[in-house]
Parts: sequence; C-alpha cells; structure tokens
Amino acid sequence: MADDTFPIILAHGIARFDILREILINKLSIPEDDIGDGLDYFKGIKSYLEKNGFEVHHTNVDFAGPVDLRAAQLSYQISQILDGRASCKVHIIGHSMGGLDARHMIVDIEGMADRVASLTTIGTPHFGTSIADFAISKSGSLIISILKPIIDLKGFEDLTTESCLSFNMRAKDREASNNVVYRTYASSEERDLVFLPLQASWFLINHKEGENDGLVSVKSQQWDKRLIGSDGRQKAIEQFRFPIPADHLNEVGWWDLQETNPALGLLNIAKQKEEYENKIKNIYLQIAKTL
Repeated sequence: MADDTFPIILAHGIARFDILREILINKLSIPEDDIGDGLDYFKGIKSYLEKNGFEVHHTNVDFAGPVDLRAAQLSYQISQILDGRASCKVHIIGHSMGGLDARHMIVDIEGMADRVASLTTIGTPHFGTSIADFAISKSGSLIISILKPIIDLKGFEDLTTESCLSFNMRAKDREASNNVVYRTYASSEERDLVFLPLQASWFLINHKEGENDGLVSVKSQQWDKRLIGSDGRQKAIEQFRFPIPADHLNEVGWWDLQETNPALGLLNIAKQKEEYENKIKNIYLQIAKTL
C-alpha cells in the first residue's frame, strides 16, 4: 500500500445478515483473517481489495439500534484504526444504513469530519424508505411488537422518510461546509431478478417511489445533486449508477438464485455465481481506485 493511501472502512447496514458469523468470531475470539471474509456481509470484498494493495477494515456496529448509537460505535472503531496516525484520514464505503451511520458520525461527533476524506454510499436511504414507514405504521406494528423483546429495533425508526428528512435539514450546513467528499451509488433491478424475500418490499417501494433495489428507491439512494448551506456554501454530491443491475443483497457481493440465467443451463450455476460475484468485487476495486 502506498504511504499516501488512506485506509478504507467498510460500514455495514442494519440487521446484518451475517450476524451469526460475527457472534461466533467474537465468542471464540477467532482472528478475522483466520476465518476469511467469504461469508462476510461484504462478501470477499475486503480480501480482494487488500490483494490489490489497499488497507481495508470491517466495522461492526449495533444490529438494529438507533443511528446515533451506531454512529458513536463507528466513530470509536475508526478512532482505534487511526490511533497513532495523526495525519491520516479514512475513506468510508457505507452500504445501506451504514451510509447514514457515517453521515451522522461526521455531522454530530466532534472532530470526525476532519478524520474522513470521503464517504461513498451504496444503496443508502438518504431520503428514507417507505418500507421503514410501513414497519412502524399500524400495518407493520405486529412485526415490530414481536421482535422488540428480542432486538432493539429503534434503528428502523431512523430510516423513515420523516426521520431522514429531518436529519437532512439539520445536517445540510455542516455537510456543505466540511471537507468530506460525498459520493453515492444507486442500484436497481427488475422484480423477477430481485432476491426472493425482497420481492414484496420491491413491489411496495415501486408503487410509492419507483425503481428500487428491493429495499431502497433509486431516488433515495442518489441523495441530492448539491448541498447548499444557509450561508450559500455549496458542495456537489458525485452521483453514480451501480454499473450492473443489482438488488440490495447483490450490492455487497452476494449472488442469489434469481440471478440465474436459464439459457446457460443449470450445470453452469457455480460458474455464473463466481462470475457475478467477481463483477461486484471489481466494482468495489474501481471505487477504491478513484477515492
């Protein structure tokens, strides 16, 4: 790694689906490098970037807690990574709520704006998502009430369209004036290609917000083209489309059966999986090279 290359931080989203892996690693005190990242939230991405000369770190914040808690945990972990490296900053790549965790951290935690060179978000609900609105509504309250005794679900309240609008309004001055470079990647996929458990939410979001990745609309992922502070300061947000069609799961390196191309034959499923996941890894590599 070149001396002037800042570390890359991979910030995961809410309700990380590899939580059992994380619990096992922590309970048995297994070094992350020993178990590998082939089943990590960011599937195989850390090791792939490292092979290409980048310093990369995973973070692990609260499963479904409030964004303020997750932002504080993210801040602590980044401070640990940068301990003893006074002039060093980090590049954050945040997926889903991980992008909001980073934004809250940069805005609300003293000194962290000066420790972040850039924030790249992928599939992040900057304007919230109608799925979160549904989850805390009367229609979705039964699910929340069942899970509340087991899991802190306050994080879902921070993903509502109302909560995100409120944060965007109060954060705009600081985000427009700090030195952080903001970039967004927005992705979508047709319903039949979306991971099966996300197809119902795809339908709901499509009805209310248009094209989406199964959990977040493209519009919400894109954020604003420009941040304008109350003092007139302006900052452009670099907006990109994800280079290939991908749902919320695919965006972090995971292939699913909905991606199968029947024309290539069932015997080629393993090859299709490998090729698709390699495409995702190379997308992250290209992102890293442009940080």
